[in-house]
Amino acid sequence: MTDATPPPAAGERFGIHDPLPVLHPGPRLRADAVRNRARLLEAAARLAAEHGAANLTMEAVAGAASVGKGTVSRRFGDRTGLLLALLDHHEQRLQESFLTGPPPLGPGADPVARLLAFGPAAMRHERAHLDMYLAADPAPARRFTVPAYRVRLTHVTVLLRQAGAPVDVDLTAYALLASLDTALVDHLITRRGLSLERLEAGWRDQVGRATAT
Repeated sequence: MTDATPPPAAGERFGIHDPLPVLHPGPRLRADAVRNRARLLEAAARLAAEHGAANLTMEAVAGAASVGKGTVSRRFGDRTGLLLALLDHHEQRLQESFLTGPPPLGPGADPVARLLAFGPAAMRHERAHLDMYLAADPAPARRFTVPAYRVRLTHVTVLLRQAGAPVDVDLTAYALLASLDTALVDHLITRRGLSLERLEAGWRDQVGRATAT
């Protein structure tokens, strides 16, 4: 047995007044690099709108922006990185709604009410941008480390802790977010015939059970 202190939980690392992880942080870019990145994203967004996000390729973006594929790779790393960059503004809108928006989703409501509102808001947001979210779904090794997921995880963990949930808060936060998985929700709706309203009710049931004292 060791005396090593375990790492702090998400809700302890990021308290309610601490800044949450930002989406896809990186080094500050020069003005010309910012313009080039915006031009690449504009080309990618246009191709995704015309042909679907699932059909978006690094080669196509390079061709549409009249640059080499290496330029796109250096800016975004790989196709998933490119798609995640395209998703940034969608995720930022969702984050603004639950971090600074009106209650019950945003500050001003009690933590349980905010949790109850969070699941349905996230599901409806992703259904509105389903093509992009499915195409940008990271590989399992990256899924739980992308900044957007970490923001959601921290938010749910902090609210569970604030609510005094009599559960393992960290594991419960992961379990709750698992029920919001984009591919799972799409499967349940399109293949199993479940309604979005039923999935939202399921989220509220899970939150109620987790926070019952």
